Amino acid sequence: MPNFRRFASRAALALAAALAAAAPAAAQELVFSVTEGVTYQATPKEVRDKFEPLAEALAKGLKRPVRIVLVPSYNDTRAGLKAQQYDLAFIHPAHVALEAIKSGQYKAVAWTQGYTEYTAQVLGPAGTPLKSFADIKGHSLVTPERDSITWAMVNAMLREQKFGKDDVKVMNTRYQDAVPFYIDKGFAEYGATAANAVVKAWTSNGGKSYAKSRPVPIKQIIGSTRLPQADLDRIRDILVTLSQTEAGQKVLAATGYKGFVAPNPDVEKSVMAWLGI
Repeated sequence: MPNFRRFASRAALALAAALAAAAPAAAQELVFSVTEGVTYQATPKEVRDKFEPLAEALAKGLKRPVRIVLVPSYNDTRAGLKAQQYDLAFIHPAHVALEAIKSGQYKAVAWTQGYTEYTAQVLGPAGTPLKSFADIKGHSLVTPERDSITWAMVNAMLREQKFGKDDVKVMNTRYQDAVPFYIDKGFAEYGATAANAVVKAWTSNGGKSYAKSRPVPIKQIIGSTRLPQADLDRIRDILVTLSQTEAGQKVLAATGYKGFVAPNPDVEKSVMAWLGI
């Protein structure tokens, strides 16, 4: 009887091992970080609610769990990207995304439709002597904070004119919609913003837009080079085809975006050079 029990026990263990080997391994979780712009006002809940349906669509298409991580701080995003803590990242400020791509640790996966030609505009009261951006020398300018993509574009415009650091008095404010306040109250003669709603409100009330930057694709989705290229291609396919199905359109409705498009490598290279990345 003892020998029989030992045999049965060994047989049970062997069967359990065989079943465990035959069972499919749990799909590894994909970490999807989201960094929205700091110059717009949105709560963490609003951001999460916006992106959860997109994460669910990716999970369904990839047949693996997708976990969203909100990373509001640009420097925290940079640190996480440098350590490749994120498999996938949605990043509003293009310069942060492009820095990660330049490092070789990430690749562009998709751009957000409707945000591939984001521009900064220089606003001021009607009737001022400013004829072009070159004429802003000797004047004051308010822009969103120094690590915003708007400031990165304005800084590139200043660099194009070969202005010295004291040629234009630059001040910064946290939010895009605070720029007109600075001009109205006389704190700055001109203001730079990339928010179309701010530009429209300003010009509708009699103000003028005196200059516009070259376009930059913002709200980029990038993927870690640790992922196989086949996975990155699959993620791109899922994103760019969302608008083609009813289910995908519901996902896009939640995000507030029209869809996603494949990146343009030539534009990416040109923008990197212009921004000094």
